[in-house]
Amino acid sequence: MLASQLRGSGSGHRQVGPGLGSRVTALMLAMFASMASFYVAGRLWQDAQTRVYLINELDRRTGQAHTSISVDDTLKVVACRHQHKRLAALQMELAHANHQGYLGQYSSHTNATRNGKRFLAVIGIMTGFGRKNYRDAVRKSWLPSGATLKKLEQEKGILVRFVIGRSANKGDNYDRAIDDENRKTNDFLILENHVEGSEERPMKTKRFFGHASDTFDAEFYARINDDIYINVDALGGMLSAHWDKPRVYIGCMKSGEVFSESSHKWYEPDWWKFGDGKTYFRHASGEMVVISRALAQFISINRLLLRTYAHDDVSIGSWMIGLDVKHVNEGKLCCSSWSPGAVCSAL
Repeated sequence: MLASQLRGSGSGHRQVGPGLGSRVTALMLAMFASMASFYVAGRLWQDAQTRVYLINELDRRTGQAHTSISVDDTLKVVACRHQHKRLAALQMELAHANHQGYLGQYSSHTNATRNGKRFLAVIGIMTGFGRKNYRDAVRKSWLPSGATLKKLEQEKGILVRFVIGRSANKGDNYDRAIDDENRKTNDFLILENHVEGSEERPMKTKRFFGHASDTFDAEFYARINDDIYINVDALGGMLSAHWDKPRVYIGCMKSGEVFSESSHKWYEPDWWKFGDGKTYFRHASGEMVVISRALAQFISINRLLLRTYAHDDVSIGSWMIGLDVKHVNEGKLCCSSWSPGAVCSAL
């Protein structure tokens, strides 16, 4: 019996031993986990403090510890978005005052600019090689030369120039002939970056408007053909009626058919872009087109983005689409038919 009790007592001790060991192990693991947690938390806190210190130190050394710069930049962006609206409003107020007579007639003194004066209009006469007879006809009929040409610019505020590019073989007889003619008459605007060619007229027109607005400060810019007669006084009177329109596009407005046959005189390679009806949008006839200063500046700024079509009058009309432009159908600029008070007519 005693032996059996001893065996029972021994077996009881063997059963309790493993349970106690498990509890000790769990307790040690818990303590280890707690210590590890404290250690990790401490390191994270130290890293966070280090990052804060480094950021503050960087801001201190670069002078950008505050966010005022980004706020100012934001305000500048907002101001730029509304700048053109304020400028347009001021132009309208000035034009209205001028129209009402508060600023008087055109004067190189009252219209002073960085170049000394602002012209009423800059007129570009599109010409080309081999058309000297047409230029001479213009000079004999309405465009003066020498001191009288300067008087036209100073008293009436109208600057007129024949517009031409350069030969594909720069410096050849064509270029030398134009340079010789210009030395005698001093009435050319030579586009050095343009190569003359009948198919390049739309590009030439775009470059003229861009160059003219960059070079001469004027209220209006006009483009005409070299076989057109201009009544300068009538032109000045007509333009004075549109000073209150900062973005105005003036001409003998038309639309017309788009021709898709390559053999046709007025063939349009991009005819498919004008819809199934094959009809041009409203645009001013190419005989004479007038645009305001703001539109000429728009063409100058965007000259690399504005596309051209086969004809320069259609191209100008396409540049006006999508803008807040006042289209003026001015019968006085229908040069093909002379009428009382007309500004232009065919020579």
